[in-house]
Amino acid sequence: MSAARGRSRTGATTRFILLAAVIGVVLAFGVMVYRNQNTEVAPAPDFDGQGSGNALLHVEPGDTLGVVGDRLYDIGTVASTRAFTGAAAGTPVEGIQPGYYQVRQEMSAAAAVDALADPQNRVGFIEVKPGGRLLDTVVVGGGREKGIYTLIADATCVRDLDEPEAAPMCRQPQEIVDAAVQADPAELAVPEWAIDEVRGAPDPVRRLEGLIAPGVHNINPQSEPVEILRQLIDASTASYDETGLVPAADRIGLTPYEVVTAASLVEKEGKLQDFDKVARVILNRLAEPMRLQFDSTVNYALADQEIATTDADRAEVTPWNTYAMDGLPYGPIGSPGLDALRAMENPADGQWKYFVTVDMEGTTRFADEYPEHERYQSEAIANGVLASGR
Repeated sequence: MSAARGRSRTGATTRFILLAAVIGVVLAFGVMVYRNQNTEVAPAPDFDGQGSGNALLHVEPGDTLGVVGDRLYDIGTVASTRAFTGAAAGTPVEGIQPGYYQVRQEMSAAAAVDALADPQNRVGFIEVKPGGRLLDTVVVGGGREKGIYTLIADATCVRDLDEPEAAPMCRQPQEIVDAAVQADPAELAVPEWAIDEVRGAPDPVRRLEGLIAPGVHNINPQSEPVEILRQLIDASTASYDETGLVPAADRIGLTPYEVVTAASLVEKEGKLQDFDKVARVILNRLAEPMRLQFDSTVNYALADQEIATTDADRAEVTPWNTYAMDGLPYGPIGSPGLDALRAMENPADGQWKYFVTVDMEGTTRFADEYPEHERYQSEAIANGVLASGR
C-alpha cells in the first residue's frame, strides 16, 4: 500500500510540473503576441522632396522591386530600400522594365516612384526594326527613316534634371560612325564568322551592316561609342547563334556571314508568310547559277529609295547590286529579323526561281519558269506596284 501511494504522489507531482510548464509557455506566447500587436514598427528612413542633382539607375533583367530599391539606395537616390518598396507596391513601377533611368539624388520614395514612371526619364533605349540599316534612308514620297547610327546617338541623350529647359546632352551620329570605322573589328566584338568580311568591306561606314539585330536594346548612355557598339554586336551575335546559324550554314552550303546576308534579302524582299519561299528562290538561283536581280540590292546604294528601280539604277555596278553581279551582295543590306534568319536556315521545298509582289497588299506570286513570271509581272504593273515615282 505504501509503495502504491508513493507512485501516486510522484505521478501527481510530474503532472503538476508539466501543467505549469504548459501554462508558462501559453502565457509567454500571449505576452509576445500582445507586445507585437501593441508595438509600432519604426518608419523606414525617407528623404523629403524631389531631390537634386543627377543619377543613373540601371535595372537589369530579373531585378525584383527590392533589388531596384537596393540600387536606388546605392546611388544615393532613396534613403532606404524599405521606403521605396513601400511606395512602389501596387504601382506600375512594380513591373519596371530593364533599362536605364535618370533620377535625382536624395529623393523621397514617392518622388522616386514618380520619376521611374515618367517615360521621359528612360534613356539608352533603342528599337531596331527588322530590315533596319546603319545609315539614314530617304524614301521617295515619304520621309527620312533614322538609321541605327542615329538611333544610337539619340539613345545617348540625357537631360540635366536641375535644368529642365536646357537642351539634352547627346552623342552625335558621326561619333558612332567614327567608332564603327576606326575601331578594330575584334574590339567591337565582331564574330569570327564575319571578321574577315568586315575588315575587307568596300565601304567602311557600312561594314557593320547586319550585325546589330532587330529588337529592343538598352545601352548605357554614358558609355563610349566603341563600348556601345561592342555591347550591341555581342548581344546580337548571341541572338543569331541561338538560331543554329553556324550548323545551318554548313547544311545549306553557305558561310554564316552569307546566311545573314541572304536573310537580309529575305527581310527586304518578302512578307513573313513567304520568307521561306524567298529563301528557296535565293538558293535555287545561286545553284543554277543565275543572278539574283533583287531591286532591294539596287536600292541599298541609292540616296533615295523606293520599291521600283530604273534601268540606270540597275545598270550601276556596286558591291551590292545583284543585277550587275553574280551571287550574293558583298554583305547584308540591313538587319535581318530572326524570322527571316530562321527562314534562310530552313528554306521551303520548291523549284521557284522567280517571285514578284503583285498588289499593294503584298500578295506575292512565285514561279518556276520565266513565262509564268512575266504574267505575274504584268499583273503587278497593272496594279501600279512597279511604277516609279522618280
